[in-house]
Amino acid sequence: MCGISGFVDSRKQSDGKILDRMTDRLVHRGPDGRGTYLRETDSAQTGLGHRRLAVIDLTDAAAQPMRRDQLLICYNGEVYNFREIRRELEQLGFVFHTDSDTEVILCAYQAWKEKCLQHFRGMFAFVIYDEQLDELFCARDRTGVKPFFWYYSDGLFLFASELKSFGEHPNFKKDIDTDALALYLRYGNIPAPYCIYRDTHKLPPAHYFYVRKGIPEGAVSYWSVYDAYNRPKLQLSDEEAKHETKRILKEAFEYRMVSDVPVGVFLSGGYDSTCVTAMLQENRSEPLKTYTIAVPDIGLNEAPFARETAARLGTDHHEFTCSSREAIDLVPEIPVYYDEPFADSSAIPTMLVSEMASRDVTVALSADGGDELFAGYNRYEWLLKYERTFGKLPAFMRRGMAGLMERIPAEKIPGLSKKYNFAQRYEKIKGVLQSTGQTEMQSLMELFSGRQLERLLKRDFHRLPTAYDAEKLKNGSLLEYKMAIDYETYLPDDILTKTDRASMRASLESREPFLDHTIIEWTAQLPDSLKYRQGIKKFLLREIVHDYIPKEVMNRPKTGFAIPLENWLQGELKELVEEYLSEERIRRDGFFDPDETERLKTAFFRGKKEYGTRIWYLLVFSLWYENQKI
Repeated sequence: MCGISGFVDSRKQSDGKILDRMTDRLVHRGPDGRGTYLRETDSAQTGLGHRRLAVIDLTDAAAQPMRRDQLLICYNGEVYNFREIRRELEQLGFVFHTDSDTEVILCAYQAWKEKCLQHFRGMFAFVIYDEQLDELFCARDRTGVKPFFWYYSDGLFLFASELKSFGEHPNFKKDIDTDALALYLRYGNIPAPYCIYRDTHKLPPAHYFYVRKGIPEGAVSYWSVYDAYNRPKLQLSDEEAKHETKRILKEAFEYRMVSDVPVGVFLSGGYDSTCVTAMLQENRSEPLKTYTIAVPDIGLNEAPFARETAARLGTDHHEFTCSSREAIDLVPEIPVYYDEPFADSSAIPTMLVSEMASRDVTVALSADGGDELFAGYNRYEWLLKYERTFGKLPAFMRRGMAGLMERIPAEKIPGLSKKYNFAQRYEKIKGVLQSTGQTEMQSLMELFSGRQLERLLKRDFHRLPTAYDAEKLKNGSLLEYKMAIDYETYLPDDILTKTDRASMRASLESREPFLDHTIIEWTAQLPDSLKYRQGIKKFLLREIVHDYIPKEVMNRPKTGFAIPLENWLQGELKELVEEYLSEERIRRDGFFDPDETERLKTAFFRGKKEYGTRIWYLLVFSLWYENQKI
């Protein structure tokens, strides 16, 4: 796990000092070492920078940028099956000088060019520079575990693991892209390939591109989750599906234990993290190190569940308990480490647990992806219920129900108003009732509708691009439609972004065992009934976990890293809201309509708690904008 950065400057206005600053801005991603490479040709200056977090082959021989013949590489991530690939390359005549996966990537590129990507199982973002051809090859892993930003304007191409590196180049322009801002307000993040700055992009997962003569060419897809869902469904018994799924999971999980440094596991006691921990602890003589975070005074306390699970599995378990004050104090750090506006509040406990784990280990396994693979999100259940109950109602009846909900605030609903996250769910149900089909039902993932964006941003967003292209799914079910979109968008743009920045803040490598591409290629071919059956989400995964932990122990409500946003915003963070969403500041910054902002803020403080997430999105943007000092 590392940080990479660099440039190709056709105008030759870059130098080694700029490259050093760009590279060292990422020191938190790689505190164990650094390296740079600078070359000037008749056409351009090319710079490569690398900050190293040593995980595999801890010797200096594996330092980067690494050279092999005319090729140099800057690489962030891990290719877990590198030993198998190495044996294949040795049969082709390649001789290796290190024990690192970095050298394997270089040799694989020499042997197969861009087709080398089909051989890799892992998480990665890398750049290979060919001195002979004077070109760059840039690539990102299939799911998008590792980030890759790039910028091109006026003959300057920049790349990096994080946007903050670009800010160290004097010719990088911080011009806000208002389309990207609108996307942020819809999703709480800015989906690839978009970025908050103009002329700046994220390389989408499972894509690569070349930079030739200093100019980036169009990105090419080398893998798609839709291809997996479009394959014929497998006809298997429950037992056959369970047996083969366990085998595939076990193999993928074991790959994530490849390391020359200590490895731990984030354990919440839920199905996903329990599955990872149980399968890896099985047949191991040494106990795994497991880690859990608890913030009891805000109701975030999975520690008792994790403790019981760890005891049953025999792990070396570690709990970290902190106060709400410690969690709230991290709010100003979100824009520092996330670089773009990013509104997933679960980043806060993720930062806390990463910091705790980093005291003992350099690598930690996270169970992200289980919901997208096995249909674990509550919204999948809502969609299926919508299809059964509201989907066949005339549009005017659905709109009437939504109108009634608009007049009755969430906090006035007896018996439900105090349930976890009810206000936000109430708002999303209104969006579902107003939808007319699958595409519009994506409003479940959108906080501000198009009409609301027009009021807030004072412009027409009729043609605002979406974060997904579901046309690629052929004849899929409603459940498959939503799961495929989440895998392609919500997973990399929100969940994996959250985990990467939070773990790298603590110089901790986070690995995602569920995100081996062989798992999604398998589960996508399984029928829906193995994922959602008679109201049971993650049916197949639950059956697997029950082989290790009894059903009566596991059966409890899904909690997640829930933050009581509405309470914070009306309490400890109210002063921050008043400061950063004041009419004076809103008018000065010029992004949001002052009257609409004041309307939302006033309604929220008068009791419309369902507006809390919208206030949070606006606050996070304003904090980010101030942090950027644009």
